[in-house]
Amino acid sequence: MQTLLIANRGEIALRVMRTATRMGIRTVAIYTDLDRTAPHVRAADDARRVESYLDIDAVVAAAQDAGADAVHPGYGFLSERSAFARALETAGITLVGPSADVMDAMGRKDAAREIAVAAGVPVVPRGDEGGFPVLVKAAAGGGGKGMRIVRAASELEEARAAAAREALSAFGDDTLLVEKYVERGRHIEVQVLGDTHGNVIHLYERDCSTQRRHQKVLEEAPAPTITPEVRRQITGAAVALARHVGYVNAGTVEFLLDDDTGEFYFLEMNTRLQVEHPVTELVTGNLDLVRQQLLIADGHPLQWEQHDISLSGHAIEARVYAEDSFGGFLPQAGRTSIVRWPDGVRVDHALEPEQVVSTSYDPMLGKVIVHGPDRESARRALVDALDRTAILGLTTNTGFLRALVASDEFRDATIDTAWLDHHEVPAPDDELPRVFVAWVSAMLAAYEDRETRGEHPFQSDGWRSGADPAPTIVELDRPVVVDRFAGSVDGLQVRQVSAANHVLTLEVDGRLHSAVVNVQPHTAEVSYRGQRFAFERPDVFGDHAVAAGDGAITAPMPGTVLDVRVADGDRVETGQVLVVLEAMKMELALKAPFDGTVAGLAATTGGQVALGHTLLEVAPDEPPHEILGLPRPAPPTHDSAGTPE
Repeated sequence: MQTLLIANRGEIALRVMRTATRMGIRTVAIYTDLDRTAPHVRAADDARRVESYLDIDAVVAAAQDAGADAVHPGYGFLSERSAFARALETAGITLVGPSADVMDAMGRKDAAREIAVAAGVPVVPRGDEGGFPVLVKAAAGGGGKGMRIVRAASELEEARAAAAREALSAFGDDTLLVEKYVERGRHIEVQVLGDTHGNVIHLYERDCSTQRRHQKVLEEAPAPTITPEVRRQITGAAVALARHVGYVNAGTVEFLLDDDTGEFYFLEMNTRLQVEHPVTELVTGNLDLVRQQLLIADGHPLQWEQHDISLSGHAIEARVYAEDSFGGFLPQAGRTSIVRWPDGVRVDHALEPEQVVSTSYDPMLGKVIVHGPDRESARRALVDALDRTAILGLTTNTGFLRALVASDEFRDATIDTAWLDHHEVPAPDDELPRVFVAWVSAMLAAYEDRETRGEHPFQSDGWRSGADPAPTIVELDRPVVVDRFAGSVDGLQVRQVSAANHVLTLEVDGRLHSAVVNVQPHTAEVSYRGQRFAFERPDVFGDHAVAAGDGAITAPMPGTVLDVRVADGDRVETGQVLVVLEAMKMELALKAPFDGTVAGLAATTGGQVALGHTLLEVAPDEPPHEILGLPRPAPPTHDSAGTPE
């Protein structure tokens, strides 16, 4: 293998390039116009433009034009498309992955289920073999797309329609499976390697139970709750399945472990590298899975036998997403300002300061991965690493991850696959972040001259001759009184310990706290314990909030209009779905706030919309004050000229 094209973007493209470069292999990136200057493009030895990462013909042509003799697909995009594997084979280019026939066999959940049965691996009972609840899921894909939990027969038809629509959009195939839904299950997956010489081994298991709506959030290795006997059975089943299908290269066999019965069932096989592969690498002696993939693709036999692979310590990975976890998990977009990843731990990312993040691609920005001698050591290390992760300019889920990893439930390994769908992680308090912003704002105001202060929203309210300096009133979401001379913020005792490169350490009421602070003329941001807090002056941008009850339906996230279900003049009822948006693997239904009539429809199916864009209005049947339960407004009074006052 001389030249490797990486048919992907972001952190996985960089990850593959690092290993290939160490092996002396020339690397080629592909990019769309949106990614022309992206980190993975700059890191490669060569690059080729494509119209879309999903365009098979364009990607194959790019590989041919660059003289690539192999293509690594990463994950997502074309990584499990058998048509892509066949196109590369026709072009005489090696795919770093299994054959197209194996992809066809194992890439679909329905076909893989039958193969598992033939290999003697237990499978989840079909939905028609028992009552509800059942799980409706896409046969042609994964990642939580095209999945719906159904608890009653009356919900099944709508769930099938929604799942099929998602599946068709994501995978081009709306075939569905209906299986028993396990209420309390753990998601256990086994990493396998197979070579072209008939050898198959496993690299033990991972636990990916901490997930929301079937999208993984935290992953760890080894699984913390299974017994040695269950480990032996699950890993043995994974190897048997891979050997039965003649699997070559790296793959993952996923299982569902029923907490109530102790039984485990085959779910699916991912015929590619997984997002969470770093935790397996860390617990198997820093084994490089990408290196093994490239060697296997080049025809080399596996370097080890099963007895050579052993477990060492514990590893946990946190996926950092561009989403507002405490605001409905809505996707986020924007330009980063400050980006700080923690040192001393493994971080796989492709996010930089001043980088534009759009909703065109997956919301994952990076992964923070830690390793320790035991699970509790690793957990504490991850809390610390997330504390030191700061992304400003757009909201991410880092603070949510930090709170989740620090929770008693994660500490005790009691979080199952449905836990996050039924439990709320408390949002972090904004009191301390407000103290940080107010302190820095007052400091800036104190050092600027009067003209500059007049342009700065965070400024002093004056000075007093012959007395201590006056306190500073900092206007944020509420006025904050800062007395730097007395060392207090809104009555809290504050002492500055250090400040450098936007990192501020304060002693607040006797306890030390550190945060990354970025104060700009019209807004101020703080990253505290991973969570981004943004403060704006109420009078800088004006009040953009839509008055309650006025019926304006605005986009709560930037994205694509997936479905418009009404037209101007239509009568709608409270709770009726009007428009469906999609962004970053998330589908959101916007509903009528009250009975009324549609007007001003501006949403079109397939159209792109920005955050806050007005899609339509619902004219209420009743006046807004009656809808809100407010007193009826008094009739206007008139002055002597008859003009309403």
